[in-house]
Amino acid sequence: MTPGVFDYHRPQSVAEALALLAQFGEDGKVLAGGHSLVPMMKLRLAEPAHLIDINGIGGLRGIREEGGHEEGGAIVIGAGTTQAEVMASDLLRRKCPILPDAAAQIADPQVRNCGTIGGNCANGDPGNDDPAIMMALDATYVLQSQGGERRVAARDFYLGIYATALKENELLTEIRIPIPAKGVGMSYKKIKRKVGDFAIAAAAVTLSMANGRCGDAVVALTNVGDTALLSPGAADALKGTAVDASAIGAAVAAAMAAVNPVEDLRGSVAYRTAMAGEMTRRAITEALSRATSEARGGG
Repeated sequence: MTPGVFDYHRPQSVAEALALLAQFGEDGKVLAGGHSLVPMMKLRLAEPAHLIDINGIGGLRGIREEGGHEEGGAIVIGAGTTQAEVMASDLLRRKCPILPDAAAQIADPQVRNCGTIGGNCANGDPGNDDPAIMMALDATYVLQSQGGERRVAARDFYLGIYATALKENELLTEIRIPIPAKGVGMSYKKIKRKVGDFAIAAAAVTLSMANGRCGDAVVALTNVGDTALLSPGAADALKGTAVDASAIGAAVAAAMAAVNPVEDLRGSVAYRTAMAGEMTRRAITEALSRATSEARGGG
């Protein structure tokens, strides 16, 4: 099928984009990479009267560090930054390797060169990879409108399938991630049928180790519910332990209990639940290895 009729707009600044969003309301849709919106338009599941292409706004791209961990600093990523730019970032590779690792698992090079991290976060598709990662990293989204700026935690942003806290007149402009402390390990593990497909299941894990014990942990899951999911039970199973086989087994069981996948072409409910558990196991194992290396000064 082909999309319906729409007017195309290509603003050159955030202010211009916000003016268009305010003008068109629910009739306007933002186009970033377009890998979710355009297929929906072709199927007539989305029929915006106005398409607002933000790819010409250079101010929406870039990755930088503000302050340090001791000062409550953050890694700030412009919403228009492509997945290829995330993969190539030396700052992210050093300070937040889960993001370039995950970007390398998204679709294929053509998609990664066009698809943006903000688009992946903002549209509320439970199959997208970045929402669970941002929840695991305790990221905050900066949302702008003509009325000003507000900040929403990634953990509070996702309300349901394609339903988020983003208002019609708002644009996601930045993602802010607290700079991980020394001794924090992180990992994203994903299983999919083929290159370019969404995950059958995936898990994002962060954990901190000190004196051989886990001080804190977060486990978040992709494409096994209506939104990206946090599993507090899985995290609690790790905290205070040496993250040994018993603790990992308990965390895996808790993660599997938290999911609610649907049967589709990617697998049955039982299979997708089992894969959520297996990806959790693999992510915990890698995060533990990285945390141990960080704590010893090897990261």
